[in-house]
Amino acid sequence: MKNEEISYNTKKKFAKGLKKLMKEKSLSKISISEIVRVCDVNRKTFYYHFESVEDLFKWMLEDEAVHVVKEFDLSKDYKKAIFFVMDYLENNQVILNCAYDSIGSEGLKKFFYDDFFEVTSILIENIEKKLGYNCPDDYKNFLSKMYAGAIASIIIDYFSNDEILSKNKLSSYLSLILYSSISASLGNFKNI
Repeated sequence: MKNEEISYNTKKKFAKGLKKLMKEKSLSKISISEIVRVCDVNRKTFYYHFESVEDLFKWMLEDEAVHVVKEFDLSKDYKKAIFFVMDYLENNQVILNCAYDSIGSEGLKKFFYDDFFEVTSILIENIEKKLGYNCPDDYKNFLSKMYAGAIASIIIDYFSNDEILSKNKLSSYLSLILYSSISASLGNFKNI
């Protein structure tokens, strides 16, 4: 086995241990000592891969969801990508609520923001290419920031609030709004 594969498997082991602990207690109350005990790995190994419990949590989200979304061809499959995210949220609601209880809405928004920014940037680039537009980078960056913040807030509301829309309806709304409003925003840029 190559070093990269061993390293990845070790990180997955830590993520599995973290998930197990998050089902029992708040993220803020989980220590590195507990994680290494559950995983039966020494402390130095943890620090070789991660700086903190929060660093492990972020890696886990990126590995299980964000990297998968980036594998979609967002110019064609953005709807499938949104449904995947909604399924992930539903299947990991206990873990995400645990994190929400520990770090709050703003803390989680910071976790999600960079990843959503990257994904929305890719989507904006794809839509711009498909429609044959040519907008300045600062405008596309502005759009990415706006959408990343909005999506992060909506996602947090989805798993932390029982009174929100159904998964299918929310996925449909996000798909419709993202594609149509990004298309219109890029197309209307020439009118400013």
